[in-house]
This record gives sequence, structure tokens and C-alpha cells, in this order.
Amino acid sequence: MSYFSVSHVSKSYDNRLALSDFSLDLNQGEFLSIVGASGSGKSTLLRIMAGLEIQDEGQVFLNGEEVLNPKHKLVSGYDEIKLIHQDFHLFPNSTVEENIARPLLQFDKEYAKFRVEKLLSLLGLKTFKDRYPRQLSGGQQQKVAIAKALSVEPELLLLDEPFSSLDTIQTQKLIHELKDLFLELGTTVVFVTHDLDDALRLTDNLLILQKGKTVQSGTSQVLCENPKSKYVARLFSPINLIPDRFNSYIRPSNVKLRSKGPLMGHVVDSRYLVHFNSLQIKLKNGGEIWEVDDPLRKFKIGDRVYLNWDEEKVMTL
Repeated sequence: MSYFSVSHVSKSYDNRLALSDFSLDLNQGEFLSIVGASGSGKSTLLRIMAGLEIQDEGQVFLNGEEVLNPKHKLVSGYDEIKLIHQDFHLFPNSTVEENIARPLLQFDKEYAKFRVEKLLSLLGLKTFKDRYPRQLSGGQQQKVAIAKALSVEPELLLLDEPFSSLDTIQTQKLIHELKDLFLELGTTVVFVTHDLDDALRLTDNLLILQKGKTVQSGTSQVLCENPKSKYVARLFSPINLIPDRFNSYIRPSNVKLRSKGPLMGHVVDSRYLVHFNSLQIKLKNGGEIWEVDDPLRKFKIGDRVYLNWDEEKVMTL
């Protein structure tokens, strides 16, 4: 049996399916990002993983021991499994140091002091240890929340969109810092998010969840180049439907702008992005709008263009 496993878990609320026959297996120290839209069952799944929610069917195991839910356990939850939410859940009238120490009140005082000092150092919070949460930035507050969860040395950390209230710069910096920290501590991590970019900053190990079901899992390269559905394909980029071909699509980055080709159109919009111009091209036949990358920034609104592509890049979805 793997270190952490979820076996055939299902859950419904008032006849509304939240999870359907969900399973996964993780090795110790492995990271997994679960990506899905709002309402796909991500938060319900994490609560079941943490032993905080009663599933209708299925089981959860950590290191060979079953994770019991509130139906079978008087006090729900486990020190070995910590769930971190997008809300920081900090004590507003306690300092950073006091917040981190809270879960350690029943521990040996010398160990508790050592553990708090170590986490303050690892997370770069030493200079903020006497501040209150209201005196911190959002990223710093999230660090405190994570340090608080890590204080009891959990074996499994569950992250429920913890960066959704942070701006892009804060999120990118924090994810990179936390990735290094989790690797150093050997923590097993499950991160759920609706943002594919955030997921990929933590790990290349992906699982795509849609309406409570796993639709595809694997590395980013496998999912991008061989998506099994339009839903998965569109997580990575827009896709263009090839006219007169059944369910055949091509990504904007795989379209070549040439002096001749099978499709002709006119540029109707151009947006400057970091690495290329993103063109909106209206096809002559049918009038569909394609999105196409222009890395040379060569074409302007009104220009006539011919579109070509390699057949091996065509996706049938």
C-alpha cells in the first residue's frame, strides 16, 4: 500500500454529487496538485482526506492506518494531517510567535520553544515574531498559518487554495519558498487550486478534477500534449476548432503564420503579451475567430494572414 491513499471515495449533499468514486495514491514526501473549477469537489475532498468530513463510501489511509471520519472518531481530525484554508485562521490578539506556539501548549516546553524558533527561522518570520496578524501582509499571514500547521510536525499537509487572497507577485514568491521548505522537511503535500499556473509552480504532478471525478492525471507535458477532453486542453491555453474537421483542435502556439496555407483570415485584434502578441484572426470561410501567437510581433490589425500547422499537433477531442 502507498504512504497515503484515497480509495473509491464518494460524497453527495442533498442528492447533489460532490465526489464520485475518487481514488489516489501518494508516496511519502510526494507533492500533488489537484486542479479544478469552483464546485468540482476540491474542498470536500480535502476535508475527507483530513478526517473532518463523513464520506458516503470509500476509505482513506495514511501510512497503513485508516483515517477515521467524525462518524467513527469522537474528536475529528489528526495532528498527522493538517488542512490549511484560504482564510488564515489566526488568533488576532496573539503575536506571530504565540500563534505558532498555540498547537504546542501540551508539549514539552523546551521542545515547543525549539520548534517555534526553528519554524520562525525556516519561514523568515523571526523579525515579525512580536507582531500581530493585522500588522502583517497577506503573504506573511499565510506563512504564519502554515508555520502554525507545521508546528506539530504533520506527515501530510493539505492546502485548500491558500493563495487565492494574495496578489500574483506574493503568490509566486510564497509558493517557491514553501516548495523548498516542504522538500527540506519531507512533508507530503496535496495542493488544490483552480489556477493551473499556481499548481505547476509547486509540482509537475497533476490531477484534474471535474464535477467530482478525476478526468485525467499525469505530468503537465502529458496533459498539455495529450489531453483527453476539451476541459483539460483549455486549462493550458485556448484551442481553435479546425473548420470542416470533426472535433479537431489546434493551440494558438502551434499555428504558423505563413505567406500561404490552408486557411486565410484577417487580424481583427492584437494584444501585447510578455513573450508574443496574441492575435485574434477572423477566418475568411465561416467567420470563426482564432487566437494565434505572433512571437515576432509582425502582424497588425487589418493584415491578411495564412494559417498553417503540423498535423502531429492537432488534438482530436
